[in-house]
Order: sequence, then structure tokens, then C-alpha cells
Amino acid sequence: MSEKGCIKCGSKDARTKEVAMTGTGLSKMFDIQHNQFIVVYCANCGYSEFYNKKSSAGSNVLDFFFGS
Repeated sequence: MSEKGCIKCGSKDARTKEVAMTGTGLSKMFDIQHNQFIVVYCANCGYSEFYNKKSSAGSNVLDFFFGS
């Protein structure tokens, strides 16, 4: 695997975090957070990309972030 680095600063120090967000309509009114994402972010400059947790369950999201 050849890691290219962050597209903004070139750093190879990336981290992940899971987040949940509300949708629209009733889910927003009742604060139901059913939209789950994995955030990959550069520890150096803070550039972030969101990936749908369901879609990326079998994938290595760091590979997407680094463009591998």
C-alpha cells in the first residue's frame, strides 16, 4: 500500500472517529441520530472526510482518505 498522505498538507498521520447525526423532519425534532458516519481526519491540519458507516463497514477508510 502506498500512502500518499493528506491531500491538504501531505501528513500521513490520520485518525478516525465515529459520529452520529440527525436527519430531517421528525428525526431532527426528536433528536434521533440514525445517520452514522466514520470521520477520517488529518491529525496535522484537521482536514476531514465523512464515510457512511454502513457502506464502509468492510473497507479500510484510511485507504480512501490517502487515495490508495
